[in-house]
Amino acid sequence: MKKTIKLAVVAALALGATSAFATNGSNMIATGAKATGMGGVGIGVSHGAESALSNPALITSVENTEISFGGTIFMPSVSTDGGSAGMVSNDSDANLNVIPEVSIASKINDNFYMGIGMWGTAGMGVDYRNAETNFAAMDPDNGTMNMVTNLQLMQFGVPFAYKINGLSVAVTPILQYGSLDMDFTADLNGDFVPDKVGNGVSQDLKFGYNIGFAYEVSGITVGATYVSQIDMEYTGQFIEKLSTPSTLGAGISYEISGNTIALDYKQIKWEDAEGYKDFGWKNQSVMALGYQYATKDWAARLGYNYAKSPIEDAGLADGGMKNMFNLVGFPAIVQSHITVGGTYNISKQTSVDLAYVYTPEVSETFDAMAPDGLGGYVATTVETKHSQTALSFQVNYVF
Repeated sequence: MKKTIKLAVVAALALGATSAFATNGSNMIATGAKATGMGGVGIGVSHGAESALSNPALITSVENTEISFGGTIFMPSVSTDGGSAGMVSNDSDANLNVIPEVSIASKINDNFYMGIGMWGTAGMGVDYRNAETNFAAMDPDNGTMNMVTNLQLMQFGVPFAYKINGLSVAVTPILQYGSLDMDFTADLNGDFVPDKVGNGVSQDLKFGYNIGFAYEVSGITVGATYVSQIDMEYTGQFIEKLSTPSTLGAGISYEISGNTIALDYKQIKWEDAEGYKDFGWKNQSVMALGYQYATKDWAARLGYNYAKSPIEDAGLADGGMKNMFNLVGFPAIVQSHITVGGTYNISKQTSVDLAYVYTPEVSETFDAMAPDGLGGYVATTVETKHSQTALSFQVNYVF
């Protein structure tokens, strides 16, 4: 157990060198390869140790002790075209990220379960520092303002669950680490010299919690969760307050003869979260549908996840700069996610999980305000395209 916890710490520290541009807004659709392969469902269906964040009440499915260790290779593709202001299309260089995860759950007695884990849960990032421009030589600006954004969120949690008959209740106290870097250049003084805005990386550490409920009877499992808002502060950043939003969720699954179908619904409260509400993000409803066929040796999974983009056109008059920063710096515009996955049992103690996520390209065009190179701003049309792929791998060990 001590060796496993040390490995968890190493994996979590690795997050410091990565940036996740996640999918439901700035949240990953799931933590863990099993849930990911089923479209992100996890509120009303148990995935063993990896259920600690999706619904901690469902870690009660472990028979003794279970350890899951793995991560996700995340590959977003983002490009932006400034359009009518004479800007050129540029691709973001933030196109490869590694997101680690470790989950441990153990049955203490017939009623009490607990665990520990570290997870990369959310983030976003673009890198236009090498972006080109077709402006006149005197103009230092371009359609992306050479913007670099990098938000990373990691959570350390200790789930506690109590089960009696088919009813389980649980709480996961969470310590969240956040890192934010936001830099861009613009001629703010009208002197044809680009001014750099940004002070490097800022970090914060705050507490939150997840509460979970589950009830199982005759192959049917229903669950509900509440995830608290966590108010993060990043001193010296262009955006100093950027809260992790609260989330309400419910789920249901039905299992018969190795076939499991599950449905989750979540509402992410972006409108109440500092920073996001300032940029006009809307509350987001997330629907996830997953299917699994399992035998004693292997399992296969399919899933679909949909959430309308929380970013809406704020209009040119009052929201021109919001539109600019949303589409260039925080383009969380993807909506549909198609997933496949599977498990192979190497032995009674060891198994491996794989999951693949394909997120079709979405294009969004807003009227926006951009620096004009003369110390002011000019109206333009910004078009951003965004698609994603991701590959998750996980090793599980039970004893």
